[in-house]
Formats: sequence, structure tokens, C-alpha cells
Amino acid sequence: MPGPGADGARERGGVRGALGGLTTRGRSFLAAGLAAAFCAYLLGQGDLLRVGLLLAVLPLLCVLFLHRTRHRVEGSRRLTPAQVPAGSEARVTLRVDSVSRLPTGVLMLQDKVPYVLGPRPRFLLDRVEPGGRREVSYRVRSDLRGRYPLGPLQLRLTDPFGMCELDRAFSGQSTLTVVPRVEKLPPLRPGGEARGFGEGRQHTLALAGEDDLIPRGYRHGDDLRRVHWRSTARLGELMVRREEQPQRTGCTVLLDTRAAGYAGSGPGSAFEWAVAGAASALLHLLEKDIPARLVTDTGDAVPAKGSASSHGGRSGQTAALMMDLLAVVGHSDGAGLSRAHTALGESGESLLVAFLGDLDEEQTTLTARMRRPGSTAVAFLLDSAVWSGGGGSALEARARRLREAGWTAVPVSPGVPLAPLWGGAGTPGPVAAPRPRTASTSSGGAA
Repeated sequence: MPGPGADGARERGGVRGALGGLTTRGRSFLAAGLAAAFCAYLLGQGDLLRVGLLLAVLPLLCVLFLHRTRHRVEGSRRLTPAQVPAGSEARVTLRVDSVSRLPTGVLMLQDKVPYVLGPRPRFLLDRVEPGGRREVSYRVRSDLRGRYPLGPLQLRLTDPFGMCELDRAFSGQSTLTVVPRVEKLPPLRPGGEARGFGEGRQHTLALAGEDDLIPRGYRHGDDLRRVHWRSTARLGELMVRREEQPQRTGCTVLLDTRAAGYAGSGPGSAFEWAVAGAASALLHLLEKDIPARLVTDTGDAVPAKGSASSHGGRSGQTAALMMDLLAVVGHSDGAGLSRAHTALGESGESLLVAFLGDLDEEQTTLTARMRRPGSTAVAFLLDSAVWSGGGGSALEARARRLREAGWTAVPVSPGVPLAPLWGGAGTPGPVAAPRPRTASTSSGGAA
């Protein structure tokens, strides 16, 4: 533990450090004052001695004044909002409060920000009165998703005579989360077998409840043990109870993050398109009150199995978890989709939406098996050869293989937004080009 004189030694060290803040003017005054005082002593000139002492003492007084003042100035930062889509701006407000009984000198504020967010902001403030407050603000923007620390805030104080400059750094930091851009998507009207989601599901539940016990007319092959005798007697024809089939609801969005599946980097790369597409699909489904979860090729799922969010938790919390993950998701080291296949095998969702990079024959076969019988599966295929300007013969072969397994395979070209591809994904057959009007002419339940 420190000895009795530790605090005093630390304080003296602080004062000595403050002397290092003397400007060129302050050092010149100090040197001139000491020289004048020494000459006055040798020559016996009392007036020159007083002038020399004044010149030497003035910089020292400024040092003591600033050393005391810098510990009586408080700084804070407010970030609005703390989470923004890529390409959008956030406002950062800096606030300085003076708790000193004396006014401060000129203040220079400087906030430390990552280079990707823009230049380092600097502000020059005039003197702050005792108990006064000053606020300044600046904007930050990034086209790259991620989490970016802001701070610490640095404050430079200057005395009115320009004799000394002292710096102070505040320990508080803020974090700006830049999430992927999200597109507004049209209704997805899948042409597959499963329609246990979307507006059709909501209408069914509103009409009959979760057990769907409304009787219907007898059909050949129905089990006679399911005859609803009360309705049969009332209507005069044989009626049976509907099968109590629990609605398989919900959706899984699969994001392929394999480094081997994508080429290139930056905001316009195929991988960033896939991440933004997954974010758009998830938020679109959650806005429709459809339970959704995010699964990556590593087998990780959000929300995790068994969590509160996975059992009908609030969609806002689920969306926040997913967007936080998508803000920082990067390439995985895995070379295959086997762990994702295992994670999907434990689910019972009726809709699977996959954003996939390059697939070889083995991975294509594995992906084809991910679609469960009776469910709808849509795959958005991003091929490195296509995104680099080459041909797409291998992509078409993979898409054809997935369609044979019951998938709706949608090849994605560079620069094409997700919305028209999403709207056209419900039409039977291949979807090779964006057709925004297809969604308005299709029929079936909408997601």
C-alpha cells in the first residue's frame, strides 16, 4: 500500500507535469523574468528586480490556475441514436460543465472517433462562467456495419494570457452500432406446400382458434371415430371433427458466412448483400408477427433454443438481438454447412429462407436436404463468378438441383435489391430477374 506521503508525491508530480504545459510564450516570460531578476540582483536595481519577478511569477500563476481548473471541469457525451443503419447519420452531443468558482479560459474539445466514421472533431469554446455549461454536436456516418467506440473526450484548457495549455482526458466512452441496411419487402406468397404462416394463418386462428375444432362434412377415408354427432344430428348429414393439426408457424433465416463462399469485400460485396438481405427478411417477418430466428453456418441461432425470446418473446427484443449479431458478423472458418443442417433439423418452422454463397456439389446436396417435407424453402444464391463479372453456368446448375428438391432458388446478380427478388420468389419455377409485379398477382397466404 502507498505510504503516508504518496498522495503528496502524486500531487507534486501533477504540478510538475503542469509545468510541462507552458507554451513558448510562457517559457519566454519565465526565462526573461529570471534573467531580469538575476541581473537586478547583481546590479542592485530594485525596480528591475520587481519587473523580473512579475515576469517570472505570471506564467507560474497561470500554471496553478489551470492545474486547479482542469479538475473542476466535467465532460459528457450523448449519442443519438446509438444504433443506425449503414449509410445513416448519428448525432453526438458533447457537454462541458464548469463546477469551479472561477471562469475558465479558452477550451478546445476533441473527441476521438475511428477513422471510418470521419475526421476527428475539434471545437473551440470561449471562457465558461462559474457553474456554466456549453454544448456542441457533430455527426458521424459509416457505410460499413460494425461497433465503433467513441472517445475518450479530450479537453485542452488555455489561460487568458496564453502562457500555459493543459490537457485532460475523460474516461467515458460510447459505442455506435452500425447495423446492415434494411429494405422494405413486399409480401412473400410462396408457391410451396406449406402455408402455415402469414395472413392466412392469422385469419384461420381468428376464426377457429388454435385447435381448429369446427366440424366439416364427411369425406371418404375419414375415421368414423371422429364423427361429430351433435352437428350430424343438427345438419342431417355426416359431419366429422377437423384434425387437430397444430399450425407449424415461424421461419428460419439461414445466413451462410463461410469465407470460402464469398469473394471480395466492402459495402458492395456479395457477403454484405447477404447480411443485409438476412436483416431485411428477419425484420419483415417480425413486423408481421411471425416468429423468426437467425441461424448461421456455424450452427449458432438467435434467439437461442430455450431462451425466453424463442418462446414467443417480444419481437422488439428478438429484433435487437439479431441486429446486434448482424452488425458484427464476419466470415466463419468452417468449410461446410453441416452444423447448420444439424441446427435446422431440430426446428419445426414452416418457412426456410437461406442466403447462400458458393456451393460445391457436396454442399448443394446437403442444402437440398435442409428443406423439410411439407415446408417452403427459398434460397438466394450468390455466386462469386457472377459477382466478379464472369459466367453463371455453375450457379444455374446448383439452382436447378435445389429446385428439384422443392426449393425456390433465386440467383442474385450484383446491384439487384432484395425487394423485387423477394416479391418474385413465390412464383413457381426459376426467378432469374427481378419482377416486382409478381407479388401483386400471386395468390395465397402472405408473409
